[in-house]
Order: sequence, then structure tokens, then C-alpha cells
Amino acid sequence: MNSSIALSVQDLSFSYGGKKALDQVNFKIQPGECTVLLGPNGAGKSTLFSLITRLYDSREGRIELCGFDIKRQTLLALAKLGVVFQQTTLDMDLSVLQNLRYHTALHGMGGKQAEQRIQQELERLAMYDRRFEKVRQLNGGHRRRVEIARALLHKPSVLLLDEPTVGLDVPSRLAIVDYVHQLAAEEKLAVLWASHLIDEIYPNDHLIVLHKGQVKANGTVDDVLDATDTLTIKDAFYTLTKGEQVL
Repeated sequence: MNSSIALSVQDLSFSYGGKKALDQVNFKIQPGECTVLLGPNGAGKSTLFSLITRLYDSREGRIELCGFDIKRQTLLALAKLGVVFQQTTLDMDLSVLQNLRYHTALHGMGGKQAEQRIQQELERLAMYDRRFEKVRQLNGGHRRRVEIARALLHKPSVLLLDEPTVGLDVPSRLAIVDYVHQLAAEEKLAVLWASHLIDEIYPNDHLIVLHKGQVKANGTVDDVLDATDTLTIKDAFYTLTKGEQVL
């Protein structure tokens, strides 16, 4: 078991019927590393996330979380994982606090520990004063903050975010992007952020370009620019995907 690797994906392939969604995908993420998975709609990003979270089961390839095999050591592996899906999974008719208490109960946290963790994460996201409000009363950006807080309650080593800023206004979007990058640096959290928005990529990020189920680039931003002989991520992406557009 190599605990220095937070997330390892090896030779991963997946098909829907006869249509291949992922084709021999390989990459590794280190602790403290923010990795942006950049790809257009239909690239295979959500399929990859569904395999990492065990919503889908793969017959080909191997996924490890902090050295635990996702198939053979499922509970140990998933205990290391926090997830924010593209579609909200909060109960809209419960309060922020009720949603988070339910999550801590699922992870077997006692009452005192649960309340401490909830307060800590909500305060870091400037949401503690709104803990008694129903989720339905919150705007999209604040709902996302609650989902990020929920994903961090059990202190995961790896955080997956599947296009978490879709539909948010620009200030809310950029605030969440900045917070997650800060979290990765300060907490040594490994982050895999699926996106199709170039302005969510920071210069020091690890960048994976996924197109039609295949990894077209994997490295630092500078590595990808050098490999494609381009000056901007947008031009690199255009070169790697032969004309796909990103924002």
C-alpha cells in the first residue's frame, strides 16, 4: 500500500452497452494537490466519478484511495472520500444543521464530535449563522457551501467535485474555487475537480484533459502548454480535442 498516493486510477475502462465511455484512463493524485479534470460535456468526467464513488462498478482497471482498493476494500477506501456531486443531494426541507447531522450519523460520529465538526466546517465557509435555515431558503452558492462542508465532516483525504459551480453567479463561483484551492494547500487534501471552465484552473494546478473517454494530457499546466506548443490553456485544449470549445 502506497499511502503517498491519495488517488490512483490504473487502466480504467468502462462501456455503456457497446459504447465506450472511458478508455484506458491512468493518473495519480498526491496529497495537497489540486487536480482539474478538464473536458467538454460527454468526455467521461461523470462516468469516472461514478466509478470512483462506486455508483458504477468497473470490470476493467483498478482504483485505489490512499492505497485501499475500491473493489476489495470498499469501506476503507470510501471512508477516505468526500464528494460534491453536480446535482444537489441535500434535503431541501431540512435545515442546514439537520442535513449535516444526518451525514455525521451515517459516519458513526458521536453527538459532541459531530457538533464540533459541523461548527468548524460551517464557520470556515461563513455559514454557521445560517445553520437553522432550511436549505430551500438558501441561494445556489450557499447550498454549494453546505455540500462542501458536508463532504469534509469526516475529514476525508480525497475530495471529488463534479462541476460544483454549474449555475452559480461569477462571485459565488470564484469564491468556491478559491476556497477549495486554499483547502488543498492548507489541509494537504487531494482534490479532483471536474470542470469545463478554464478560469477555474490555477497556474500551479495539476491538469488532466479528458476527451471522448481518453486522457489527452496529464501534468502541470506548464507541462500541458509545452507539450502542445501553446501559450494558453484554451489553445492547448483546442489542440488536444481538435476543436472542442471551453469557456
